[in-house]
Amino acid sequence: MGSGAVVRSTLSRDGPSGSRAEPWPSFMTPRENPHLIGQESAERAVLDALAGHRLHHAWLITGPEGVGKATLAFRFARRLFAGGAASLQMDPSHPVFRRVAAGSHADLLTVEREWDDKKKRLKKNISAESAREIPGFLHLTPAEGGWRVVIVDGAEDVNPQSANALLKVLEEPPARAVLILTSAAPGRLLPTIRSRCRHLALPPLSDADLMRTLALYLPDMKPAEREHLAALAEGSPGRALALAEQGGLQIAALVAEVLAGLPGFPVLRAYEMADKLRDESAFELFFSLLRGAIANALTANLRGAADAAQARLASVRGTAEWGALWSRLGDIQRETDQHNLDRRQAVVAGLSLLR
Repeated sequence: MGSGAVVRSTLSRDGPSGSRAEPWPSFMTPRENPHLIGQESAERAVLDALAGHRLHHAWLITGPEGVGKATLAFRFARRLFAGGAASLQMDPSHPVFRRVAAGSHADLLTVEREWDDKKKRLKKNISAESAREIPGFLHLTPAEGGWRVVIVDGAEDVNPQSANALLKVLEEPPARAVLILTSAAPGRLLPTIRSRCRHLALPPLSDADLMRTLALYLPDMKPAEREHLAALAEGSPGRALALAEQGGLQIAALVAEVLAGLPGFPVLRAYEMADKLRDESAFELFFSLLRGAIANALTANLRGAADAAQARLASVRGTAEWGALWSRLGDIQRETDQHNLDRRQAVVAGLSLLR
């Protein structure tokens, strides 16, 4: 594999575009993104390390999906290549920014899950073949006299063979080389990998920072719609932007209609909804939002902080029964995906359970 290669590229969750393990929409990928809002603490830790010449050879950036882990990783890499330590911000017209965004920087390798053209989705794991590129790449002399950088985006998806390749680099780190791992589920990484990395934890964004982010990327959207997206996204700008691109507000309205109609829900209306949710992304999003609304309502009710709609939902069934239904809805979603079952029938089955 040549220098500057991107091992896997995807369009959000649906097709080829550019480096993207986090759920960014098609108009933006983390390697192209010049902005990062709300993660100043993590950025300061990187800048302090650069300024103090205490640069660890391996970094683990963790946090929920869509909060900026991959974006921070590429900002870190660009600053290493360009030099300086005053800020991680870089003008998109800068030559280093342009080459990183294009995936053509000779000293950068990005390793991610590969795209499965047959199934039109990401593969479940980072392949051993992809991970085996890492040691050899990092041991090469930097092409531009500075640093070699590997970003493993979604490191929790490494298989055992890939994990061994990472461990080899972590145990015998090359000079002038930095390995950056991002992970939304660091508990799935080997303890020996986690222990050899400097850890940066990125939290969900505050309401104010999330609204600033959405105003930046969705300036033409009505403020009320951005507020609704923010409420659904739970502090994740990546999730909010993906929801905007995937018709999340419309699907959220269907979820609200279902829950407001309980305990009874017309069978005919269930079939009408199912017809609108045949597409894979719409189907997945519907079940995700439905289960999320149930979980949020039960949590808010237990804390005594439920709004009127959440309190009503909790009064329809007991907590244990709702918990069982939440689990069963997840089973339906997972089985439909794994066995390529009829999504229309799966939606009807799920709504029948709720009735």
